[in-house]
Amino acid sequence: MPEISGIAIAALVVLVVLLIYGVAWRLTRGRSLTARTLVRGGLAVLILGPLLLLALPTYRSFDSESMPPEGSPSPSLSDEEARERVREIEKQLRQQSDDQAREVARESLDKEVREQLETAQPHAGEPQGGAPAAKPRKMERSAAPPAPNDGPGAPAPSAAPPHDGMATPGGEGEVAPMRVEEEDRSDWDVVPVFYGTDRAAEPNPKRVAYNSERGHRLELGRALVTVPKVHEIPQIERPWSIKIPYFDVTIYEEEEDPKKHFTMPEIQKLTKEEFLKLVRERLAASARFKDHAIVFVHGYNTSFDNAVYRTAQISYDLKFDGAAFLYSWPSGGAVASYTYDRESATAAQPYMREFLDLVVKESGAKSISIIAHSMGNQPLLEVLKDMRTATPDGVVISQIILAAPDVDADTFANLAKRISGLANGITLYAAANDRALTISRNFWQNPRAGDVPASGPVIVPGIDTIDMTGASTDVFALNHSGYAQNTEVLEDIGRLIQSGLRPPDQRFDRLKPITIDRGEFWRYTSP
Repeated sequence: MPEISGIAIAALVVLVVLLIYGVAWRLTRGRSLTARTLVRGGLAVLILGPLLLLALPTYRSFDSESMPPEGSPSPSLSDEEARERVREIEKQLRQQSDDQAREVARESLDKEVREQLETAQPHAGEPQGGAPAAKPRKMERSAAPPAPNDGPGAPAPSAAPPHDGMATPGGEGEVAPMRVEEEDRSDWDVVPVFYGTDRAAEPNPKRVAYNSERGHRLELGRALVTVPKVHEIPQIERPWSIKIPYFDVTIYEEEEDPKKHFTMPEIQKLTKEEFLKLVRERLAASARFKDHAIVFVHGYNTSFDNAVYRTAQISYDLKFDGAAFLYSWPSGGAVASYTYDRESATAAQPYMREFLDLVVKESGAKSISIIAHSMGNQPLLEVLKDMRTATPDGVVISQIILAAPDVDADTFANLAKRISGLANGITLYAAANDRALTISRNFWQNPRAGDVPASGPVIVPGIDTIDMTGASTDVFALNHSGYAQNTEVLEDIGRLIQSGLRPPDQRFDRLKPITIDRGEFWRYTSP
């Protein structure tokens, strides 16, 4: 088959190109940042041109043009011979069409005769002269969704969302626009994620989407994420793909399957009223984390969709049945967008403050925990220092979790002092082998708050600092999401949010207290 051979050739070329790119990447290590950027970026551009041309589905048209269909006239035939061959082919096609039509008609006639016989003879258990049997019709309708008037107690089928993205409030199990049969849902669970963002909307006729541009306004919405039952903690199972390393360029990606992957079958923009209504319904149904909300603020190099999946994964793995919120600021979603991301995170502060005020003051949550990662800590700390007196009566900010903060260590210490006492507890997770923070430290020529230099981690009174270096696992990534990609870290976060127990060694025996001249911190020890 030509399609298989074309894909095989494309895959071979991609592998060779990636090998060359990897060798070039390794040879430029130790060079200056400018040299690395120019060499690697230039090589990526040279690679992408041919690959994009190769990825175009031209082999189909090539095959169809270069291989004439069987029985078509040969270019070497005379005009009269060619016309005669065409007439013969048309005759053969008509003959085949007539044969197929007769076969369909015969099958239809047989079916009608069977139905008439079944109608004429009542089934066992029915009175003579009773109504005709209806079982065949029921079997034909069973594969389709029930009509709205199937009975007073029958639920109406869920409607596809309107084109403007506005949602009609409904149950959490509704997944639109993809129609999901009830028996199929046994293969996955649905996690609602309530989001706020100041990203610009991405024109997309199929779904609500956001890009890395700044939208200069707060937009609210809800995404429903499917998590497959085969999910392994703490992974985010997404379709297998081939990408250019360190660049957000996808060459090939496997087709999504909710039985195997995290998917987002529904995402809807919501008005403030619609948003709060759905949030309160979710909180009212909560039990394990009664009236509790978590707010996740993602970090550098994160697209909107990846932030939604990460929020759903954390919520699902924590068995969190409260309301899970996401604030997504306009990250460029690529390693090369570091400077842009930092400026975007700063510009997002007023919209993040508006979103957190909404969650704290109007959502109906009585306990709120906030998790920030990487560069997301920068705008969050600035917002939190102005919220000390903004919490209404009956609402508690339970935990603030600062995971691998990409913030200057001295700046972090000053900001952290200003938020001390805002929450029942504040925890800092740091790691010495976080390569992204090492790059940031070299860029800024100053230690980062989430890093652990030889002198030890940042220690601030009122904040529990935990050195999670021993828990970093993914050596092929940037070791920059250890808080969500290590089971034991997630377990500690779950215990912290649910119980608030501290100091850390009281809730997790692998966290050992370490005392240095600047104070005390805790260090994870592997088993």
